[in-house]
Amino acid sequence: MSRLAALSDVHGNATALEAVLADVARERPDAVLVAGDLVLNGPEPALVVDVLRSLADEGALVVAGNTDIAVADFDYAAAFPWMTDGVPDAVIDAAEWAHDALGDERIDWLRRLPSERRWRTDDDTLVLVCHASPGSQTAGFDQGLEASVTIERVARTDARVIVCGHTHLPEVRDLGWKLIVNDGSAGYVFDGEPTASWALIDFDGGEVRAEIRRTEFDVLSVANAISARGLAGDVYRAATVRTGKLVR
Repeated sequence: MSRLAALSDVHGNATALEAVLADVARERPDAVLVAGDLVLNGPEPALVVDVLRSLADEGALVVAGNTDIAVADFDYAAAFPWMTDGVPDAVIDAAEWAHDALGDERIDWLRRLPSERRWRTDDDTLVLVCHASPGSQTAGFDQGLEASVTIERVARTDARVIVCGHTHLPEVRDLGWKLIVNDGSAGYVFDGEPTASWALIDFDGGEVRAEIRRTEFDVLSVANAISARGLAGDVYRAATVRTGKLVR
């Protein structure tokens, strides 16, 4: 039997990350998977990187998300290809602030993160951790995605289980031959419940069971820290953390 814990989309919320990791530790997983979007928007990107670097040193599999590209290298077309009319100044300001807050050494670590990692369980089940979908940091498994597009995206990997984030909406989607585990967001969730979401996945004799977990954290302190920063868009970011719904 193997057990994995998965989280993603921390978005600079170290308070939520540390609360989630405390819950994860109680479940004693064989490995922790972290599916990207680590530092943009929240008030403590440097602490998030420090915590995740330590976690990676202990064996966690950490990948980069699209917003990590924005923060590390300011490649906004790669990070936000759907923003065809230009990236808002509020996004650019937040990316530049996070870049400066991280400093050169942490930025170098962020740049060197892969876009995908793989884990093979004791019963030889292949697990892929990616940010949005296999082969893409930006094309995710939106809940309204056409079935044919979903099938095309999951077919890009031999993995039986695909662990991802990007949408900030947690769900477990069983396609029969594939299982998509979208852990939601451990710091910036959009489903209306202002907690951090993550996933626990158990493998036993060829069977796979996955469930979404929720962890409470000090939502108001994080929202207040974002508001106090005073960047363009911070009032909306703070409201998003406070309500668990995307506010813009």
